[in-house]
Amino acid sequence: MASNPSSPQELQQQRQRLRFSDFKFHRTPGGRCTAEVELEWIEGIKVRGSASGQSSPTVDLRVAAEAALRAIERFSDNVLQFDLAGVKSIRAFDANVVIVSITNRAEGPPKLLGSCLVEEDQVRGAVIAVLGATNRVLGNFIAMR
Repeated sequence: MASNPSSPQELQQQRQRLRFSDFKFHRTPGGRCTAEVELEWIEGIKVRGSASGQSSPTVDLRVAAEAALRAIERFSDNVLQFDLAGVKSIRAFDANVVIVSITNRAEGPPKLLGSCLVEEDQVRGAVIAVLGATNRVLGNFIAMR
């Protein structure tokens, strides 16, 4: 019979990734948008990142991607630091794809690229693309924690 892990170290060994647990995106009548991303590492340890801007199809993607980056930075106590170089939704192979380009200002590869095949919610897809782009850098951070 397997024992239930109880210490943070035992829980950390079980989960080497952050889990995307919640996403909220709102547009105001005044033309602004806000995004909030929640990530969960181990039970009860959650971090949130948020961003806002003037709403437009392109800016909405950028705001969502920025919120994801802020959540990751908050999780790492700003040891990991990123700049969003760009985000774009394109049509490729009869599908919509959201692509992000990220500059890593911490240890590791200086440029990160992530993508997400999107069927419905392109704004949420920008968050998933960020998580894909930062996955290895974040995994290395968690492993060394």
